[in-house]
Parts: sequence; structure tokens; C-alpha cells
Amino acid sequence: MKRVFLVVLDSVGIGELPDAADYGDTGSHTLYAASRSQYFDMPNMRKLGLFHIDGVKEKFPEVKAASFDGAIARLAESSKGKDTTTGHWEIAGIISEKPFPTYPDGFPDEVIQKFEQKTGRKVICNKPYSGTEVIRDYGKEHIQTGALIVYTSADSVFQIAAHEEVVPVNELYRYCEIAREILQGEHGVGRVIARPFVGTYPDYKRTSNRHDYSMMPSTTMLDQIKESGLEVLGVGKINDIFAGKGITDTVRTMDNAEGIERLIERMNRDFEGICFVNLVDFDMLYGHRNDIDGYAKALTYFDEQLPRVIEGLRDEDIIIFTADHGCDPSTPSTDHSREYIPLVAYGKPIKAGVNIGTRKSFADIAATILEYLEIQPQVAGTSFLKDILRID
Repeated sequence: MKRVFLVVLDSVGIGELPDAADYGDTGSHTLYAASRSQYFDMPNMRKLGLFHIDGVKEKFPEVKAASFDGAIARLAESSKGKDTTTGHWEIAGIISEKPFPTYPDGFPDEVIQKFEQKTGRKVICNKPYSGTEVIRDYGKEHIQTGALIVYTSADSVFQIAAHEEVVPVNELYRYCEIAREILQGEHGVGRVIARPFVGTYPDYKRTSNRHDYSMMPSTTMLDQIKESGLEVLGVGKINDIFAGKGITDTVRTMDNAEGIERLIERMNRDFEGICFVNLVDFDMLYGHRNDIDGYAKALTYFDEQLPRVIEGLRDEDIIIFTADHGCDPSTPSTDHSREYIPLVAYGKPIKAGVNIGTRKSFADIAATILEYLEIQPQVAGTSFLKDILRID
């Protein structure tokens, strides 16, 4: 019974891509930035090989002489962009030739007017903003008027914040569905995101009822796995990122801790196929807030839990740790960074101590997983399974 566990450490990039300057990300290296904190400690990922990856080992010269237990690689992004949707879609086999649109000056009047007309509510803000700051600065007006707080970021997102006592969560979700219908074609943003919050001024707090509405992807490895009669288990925001397409079972999570628990629960299940996990705290709570110590603590916590995860592997299981982009907490920017991503593969079927260098696309992950599950790939990417698979 073959099972693949694909774990995305959201935003844990490992150094600037050659075109990083085009995105304003020269010098970015998320993992190294976090490692400079006194709270950073990842001995278990070190043992698996994370710090031996090209672009990482140069930052950690002390690991050069040590052996490691996994198979490793560095992957470049072929798609245009550096956002969550683009990164996850490429991991699943879609290369996006055209970036999703972004709105540094806010959304055009034609979009906002149509949204106001269809929802029956006015819009306030309509500019790039920090998610925590926007509710602090506009929350009081929202509560007084019932107007919806619409904002964006450097990513391709249309975010709607509303207090749960002013706009019930299900109503906010309906507004997001309306926005998703409007935002197609020229204005087809990667995600519409519901951002409910609670509390009283000025102590507002976002809740765990966030919900993402992504564009519908074309064929991914998830579709192929599902169509082959195997299971596709989503943990965290995976279901949202792929608009539910190709997913057979899903569970939302509040944070990394719950994400790890839900992963372990699924490792105890009997299934054949893939369990695709996103651990979002690195990005959402720490990268975007330039919180180096917080980022380091989150990585350390993940590493502390890793033995529990590894313990759940069965004889034919493979676990792959990767990322979807960077979000360097040490740079002036609070946005995602255009970086290489790591790949660390482990399990009884995987050779130990193998470094396959730098790959051209995140999509190589999709091709490799499909080959392991004995499914002919119909997606982008080149499999590296033969380079990492143990031949007994």
C-alpha cells in the first residue's frame, strides 16, 4: 500500500532565485534569516539533510562533514509569481506562464462598484494593507456602518474582513463567492479570502474561520491520483488552494500544531494515495510580520514534533518536506520572496545521503509522486524518482 505524505512548510524558502531582483527580493533567504535567532534549533531536519541542500550548505558550513538520512534537492520556480496559489499549483504540476494580477493601488472602480451592487454593502479601505493593521484602522468604521473592509497585498488576493457580529460568517462566505464570480478574466486574482474577526476596538482579533476561494486549476497530480481511484487527503488550506478539485477528504486547521496532529491522525489511517499538508504559521504569523524570533520558534516546534511524524511511516511510505515560496522575515519587505524551495524526502523506499542538486521546476515533485504511485504523469515536471529510490 503506497502512501505519499507531502508537507509544505509554507514560505520556508532557501535563497533568492536568479530573477529575484525582478521581484524586489535580492538577498532573500528565509531559512537562513530564521536561523540567526537564538530560538532556532532543527536537529531532526538536519539529520534528514535540509542543511546539505545547495544554497543552504553554504550558509551552514558546519554540516558539510556530516552524513544525512534523506534524499534532498533544491527546486527553482518556473512559474511567474511568488504567491501561495502559484507555488502550490506548480508543486502539483501546473506551470503558470502569466502571473495572477496584483493591485498595488487597490482594485479598480468597475470591480468595487459591481461588488457593492451585488452585496448591497459599501466598501472601505481598498488598498494593500497588513491583515492585523487593517482591522485596527478600519474595524470601528466597519462596525458603525456595516461597510466591508476590502484590502489586498503584494499577492494576488481580494480579502474581505468583517466582524462576526456584524456580518455572520456564512454571509461573509457568500460575499466571497460573489467576489469570486466577479474576479475572472482580466481581474482573475489567485484567491478571494474571507477574513472574519471578533473583539472590540482597538483589540480586534482575526478568527480561525478564514476561508480561501481560489481560481479553478487545470489538471493537477491531485486529479490524476483521484481519477486512478486513490485517496487525496488535504490538511490545512490545501482544499481551498485547489478549489476542492482533486480532493477526496479534507480538514481545516487552526495552526501548525493542529496541522501536525491531523497529519499524524491520517498516518494512522489505511489508505493508498497522497496526504497533502500545508503548515501556514511560518508565513502567516511570522514571515509577513518580519518576526524572526517567531519564525525560528515555529521551525523549532515543527522540528521537535518531527520524530512523532517519522514514527508513523510504514514500509512503503514516502514523506516529502518542501515549501511554496519564501517570506524572508529579515528584509524590509513584509511580502513573499522569490526563492528556491527545499525538497527533503525520507522513508524506507528512499536512498539515504542523496543530493540531486538543483531542479528546474517545483513540478518535478508532481511527476515524481505520480511515478511512485504508478500513474503516468499528464502534468508538467520531470520525475527524479530513479535518482532517490532505493533498489534492493
